[in-house]
Amino acid sequence: MNQNTADSETILRGVLDGWKAAVDKHQPDQVAAHFTDDAIFQGLHPYSVGRPGIAAYYESQPPGLTAGYQVLETRRLSDDLVLGYLNVDFSFTDRPTINVYLSTLLKQTGTGWTITFYQVTKLDQNTTSEDPGSH
Repeated sequence: MNQNTADSETILRGVLDGWKAAVDKHQPDQVAAHFTDDAIFQGLHPYSVGRPGIAAYYESQPPGLTAGYQVLETRRLSDDLVLGYLNVDFSFTDRPTINVYLSTLLKQTGTGWTITFYQVTKLDQNTTSEDPGSH
């Protein structure tokens, strides 16, 4: 792992650890605080732009929801942008865990690193990493 990749992953984990802690504690406003004011957010419902929509999305989630993530890839796009691709498990107290892939873009602002783009993709369980052109 090169230094650039290590630094990018450290930045990504720093933001996502705070996001995860707020999700796990069911603190929608704290979750939203990890995003830029104009963040594009796509969970498993129609997208929103900005912190109010993000807070509303997480407010609608049931208490007891927790998030666990694994960083799959990172890229440092510029001095102030880090791209992350992750595997995330959202666990519930009363139903099966939902596994998704998360693409996210972090931006460095005057107050630190925050999420400016967040898109979840739920893939079918039989999906593999085969070349899509091979079908």
